[in-house]
Amino acid sequence: MNPATDNHTIIINTGRCGSTLLSDLIAEQPDTLSVQEFLMWVAPGISGEKVLTGPAYWSALSAPNTQLATLSRIGLLPPEMRYPAHGRWAGDLAQLPQILATTLPKISADPDRLFDLLAGLVPAFPEQPLARHHRMFLDLLTSLAGRRRWVERSGGSSNIAPYLLKDFPDARIVFLTRNWADTARSMSRHSCFQLMQLRVESVGRYGVDPFETVPGQRVPAAVERWLPDRLSAETLRERGRDVRRYQALCAFLASQAEQAIADARPRHLLRMSYEDLVDDPLTQLERLGRFLGFEDWHPWAVRVVGSVKTRSGAAATAVTA
Repeated sequence: MNPATDNHTIIINTGRCGSTLLSDLIAEQPDTLSVQEFLMWVAPGISGEKVLTGPAYWSALSAPNTQLATLSRIGLLPPEMRYPAHGRWAGDLAQLPQILATTLPKISADPDRLFDLLAGLVPAFPEQPLARHHRMFLDLLTSLAGRRRWVERSGGSSNIAPYLLKDFPDARIVFLTRNWADTARSMSRHSCFQLMQLRVESVGRYGVDPFETVPGQRVPAAVERWLPDRLSAETLRERGRDVRRYQALCAFLASQAEQAIADARPRHLLRMSYEDLVDDPLTQLERLGRFLGFEDWHPWAVRVVGSVKTRSGAAATAVTA
């Protein structure tokens, strides 16, 4: 089963805005593969024109993630990390292949088995630009799952929106937003966004990303304590106490996405807000289902709407008429 050429969607978002909820609800549609945390956190690099062989591409997907390994070392693993406690790498998460952190566990109840299957298939990919590898890999996952379409969502993907829109020019784009004040407060309490903010600030102030250095590279003294082998939990927690940092991060991420959309002018674009979703979840989910091409958009929306918490904190009540 091969996904149709136009049956792929990318949810662009700042993070901490309800995108994980959308991904989980989309996963309940039987023809759709919901792929989480791939293009932003796992896919090797954001330059889609870079050419890789199949073995090199798989090596990148199956390598450990430096950010995840660091957060594991300091005891701040994010809740999005879904690798099972009984898994093959459970005793050494610093060496966990990054594709197994969230992406494969969200697709399969036996992510190690799916990993092994992919290990036998992905290295056979032809030598091709990185963007084509990404598309081929997502199509492969969709075919293996017996689905017709895929929807990819990575938290904070606004950061790479220009590359996503360039590399997937025919994709349907969902742009999900949330008011910056609430988003910033949520980011300030989340280790991945504390780390993202630190990296963005380091590049802006010192011209160096502490997580992208090479052995022997000299960095400014102020950056040394942010290097992966020196970063501490207290450093991240301390940075989380100043919400203004995350308000600036929200502004940066939102501007990245808005400019990318203005430049690329995607043919299929749906804007959604977290506030509209929790105020009128059934209407918003029906909009989303129609946009994604669900034949069962209304039954699907009715079936999953109860998982959306309204502003009052109560689950939404579906109208079945």
